[in-house]
Order: sequence, then structure tokens, then C-alpha cells
Amino acid sequence: MKLVYISAIFRTARALVGMCPSYTDYSAVPHGPYSSGAQKIPSMRPPLVCRTFNNPTIESAIRSVSSSIKDPDWRQLFSNIFPNTLDTTVAWHNSTAPFTFLVTGDITAQWIRDSTNQVLPYLPYASTDSALSTLVLGLINMQAEELDAYPFGNAFQPPPRSGLKPAQNGIGVNLNVFPPFDNKAVFEAKFEIDSFASFFQVASSYWRATGDARFIYGEAWESAVTKILDIIGQLQQPTYNGRELNKPVVGYTRLTHEAKETQFGSGLGNPVKYTGMVRSLFRPSDDATILPFLVPANAFLCVELDHLSDMLKTLRMFPEIRDKAKKLASQIRSGINKHGVAMHATHGQVFAFEVDGYGSVLLTDDANGPSLLSMPYLGFVNASHPVYQNTRNMVLSLDDNPWYFDGSYIRGVGSPHTSYLKVWPMAVAMRGMTSDNSDEVKECLDLILASTSGLGLIHESVNVNDGRDYTRSWFAWGNTFVSQFVVDAITRFPGII
Repeated sequence: MKLVYISAIFRTARALVGMCPSYTDYSAVPHGPYSSGAQKIPSMRPPLVCRTFNNPTIESAIRSVSSSIKDPDWRQLFSNIFPNTLDTTVAWHNSTAPFTFLVTGDITAQWIRDSTNQVLPYLPYASTDSALSTLVLGLINMQAEELDAYPFGNAFQPPPRSGLKPAQNGIGVNLNVFPPFDNKAVFEAKFEIDSFASFFQVASSYWRATGDARFIYGEAWESAVTKILDIIGQLQQPTYNGRELNKPVVGYTRLTHEAKETQFGSGLGNPVKYTGMVRSLFRPSDDATILPFLVPANAFLCVELDHLSDMLKTLRMFPEIRDKAKKLASQIRSGINKHGVAMHATHGQVFAFEVDGYGSVLLTDDANGPSLLSMPYLGFVNASHPVYQNTRNMVLSLDDNPWYFDGSYIRGVGSPHTSYLKVWPMAVAMRGMTSDNSDEVKECLDLILASTSGLGLIHESVNVNDGRDYTRSWFAWGNTFVSQFVVDAITRFPGII
């Protein structure tokens, strides 16, 4: 009788899950109950049975952090966004192997960069929760398998063994990509060096948080890292070898009316001279670089190569990989210091956004991380570094950064990815994360709280003058990063919200 009862419960649960609405639709409509504050923040977590990964440790963390927040609107918003990755994006998880496939939100694919950032806020809790640590370990194994198979991809399809159907990429057509890729395995093949850095970051961050290095012994990790380091070395090389063109490493062109969706030079990018930095065809926004040495992405890669080397040194594993990673990090740092700093007419010495080694520089910033604004967060420089402070002033200037916007609804850094007059709340959070000024941090918190368009979630971008005009109601990276900012803010400035 008991077995029959339990079987009925499981059948009921499966039926309820089958009735769960798409979170793309669910996130676009507010749900009660609402917070008691002025913003009336709705409750946007899906019903318990519809959540993709339930974890009591994170539920306890939500209650603990919320108890330190006196603002009812922020309490509700934090409760919505902190668990959003677990609630909505764990599309497949094999806890035995383990492997984890995280979608980015409303796009059913796993970005290397996004998925890393989606789990970083949970690492402080992973050391005491085996289910949570296994979830992140599975992500590391999944990324290793993906990059080992095709190191130039930025976003991947679910593996066939997951039982999930490959997603259709509406812009993955009319392409000429080198090396070629299989769209059934790779969702998008826009080569971005921050994907490499993010892969290193999730592994070393997980190891530091848990002491668990089992991913090193997986089938793909060593192979993926070895391939990546070889590619990094190849992409340091100049475009020309005397009067000859060096052998191409990676290329991407697409038949499109948008310049940001294809690359110069028949897909190889604009020419570069050797600097020690590494070429990237695309930015973390998935938009094409103009000058191939993307400075903030190189800074991120430099830091994570150092972390990779330090981890392997401590573990006494793979000395050749360890030494190569350390050497590459040193070369990249030297290249940034020599070629990635430019003189701005108003702000003095600043970090450039993109350079080519020939003397060409692009002075701007993008909302996506890694960004110039994020360089202390990445660990490349201290926030007090004079060149960073000058850069920060430039980035946050309406007069000097063409992608900084200020309106009646929100102000902050935007991106060509979402066109003009749209600010990314995630960039506002990054401004707060890299500030030691409590008034500035509070301003950033206030701007974000007022930017949810009544939906109680963090959008990709919002029109500076009209909260109804936003992109992506379901953007998991934005949700988890802003929750990370909240925890950081109330830790550094108790009572700030």
C-alpha cells in the first residue's frame, strides 16, 4: 500500500512538472504577492515543483541575507534573483558522472562565460553542501567536454545523452567559420577569449572554495586546457610574417546587415602586431571586435592563467601546463602595460578598450564583463590604481564614453549589442562592486531596484527613459550577478538597504 502511495506521488509530481509554464512567459508577467515597499516588487520564483534545482542550503542563505535587508523591496528582489539560476536554468544534471548543462535563460544554450558567472555566487556555500558542489563540478566537466571538442565555441548545445533537443540558432546561418563546427553540438562559434578565462575561472574558483580537484582527472579537462594554451600562443602571433600572411587560426564571417555580427579581413579580424596580448574575434557581448586585442578580456585571461598555474603548483600536477600558463600570463600583462594604455585628452593615462599593436586605440567600454570598469573585480589591478581611476572616470562620463547613457529612468553603461540609449543594470552593479564610496554604492542599488519594469527581475538592458522598453525578462547571469552585488554591498556597508 505504501509503495502504491509513493508511486502515485511521483506520477502526480511528473504531471505537475509537465504543466509548468515556460519561464520565458512566466518572467514576462508579474506574480503576487508583492512587496510592501514603493516599488511593489512581485514574487517571481516559479512554483516549487517547477524549479529545476532545489537546494536547502541556498534557501537558508536567502533567509539569512534577507534578514540583513530592511528594505522590503530589496528583500523581495533578492529572493527572486539570487536563486534564479537554480530555479530556472538547470536544464540537465547528472549527479553521478557528474555533468551539468545550464541554459543562459531565454536562450536554450550554454554559454561558457554566462554559465560560469551563473554559479559563482553559490561557491561560498558549496564547501558544506555536496549537492551544490556536485552541480558546479558537473558544470566544469561539461565545459571541459565542450571546449575539448571545439575550443573556438562560445555557446554550446546540450549533449545528446541529456535527451534535450538542440536549440535553433536564428542567426547561425549564412556563416563561413574556420575551423568548421557542427551546429548540433555548438550553438554559436563566435570566438571570444573570455570563454577561455571563464573556463579557467570556474575550475580554480571551485577548487579554492571546496578543495575538490576531481575535475582534473576527468576525461576532457587536461586535453581541453592543453588545446586552449596552444591556441592562446598561436593567437599572440602577428598577422604578418614579414611579407607573408601567418597561417590563420580562427575566422568568422556572416552574411548580415549588421557590422557587429561579422569580422573584418575575410573573418580573420583587423591586422595586429605582436604585443604579448591575445586576439579575440568577438567581445563578451557577442559583438565583433574592431581592434583584435580586447584589453579587458586579455586582463581577465591574464588573471585566470595565473590562477590556473597557482592551482596546479599547489596540487603538484601538470608542470608543463603550469609553467606555460604562468609564462603566457606574464606576456599578456606586459603587453597590456606597454600597448594597452593610452593618453586621453581629458583623463590622462587610461586603459584602452581595444588596440592592435600598431598604435590604433579604441577608447570606450561595454556593459558586458569583462569590461574596463570590472578590472579590479577581475583582480587585474586595485581599484585605487591611478590608471584605473582615470579609466573609470572616462567610462562613467557622458562626454567621453559613447556608450554611457543618462536618462530619466536609469543611467549607466550600455552596449552596441542592444543599440543606443539602453543601460545594462549589470553594468550598474559592476560600478557599485568596484566602488569604495557608500554613497555611490547606494546610488547603484537604487538605480537597479527601480529598473525591473515592474517584473522583479534583472533585465539585460533598459531604455534610459522608458522602463517598458527592455530586453530579456529572463537573464540568469544578470540576476545572479546583481545578487552577488547585494551580498557584497551589505557586507561592506551594513544597513545600506
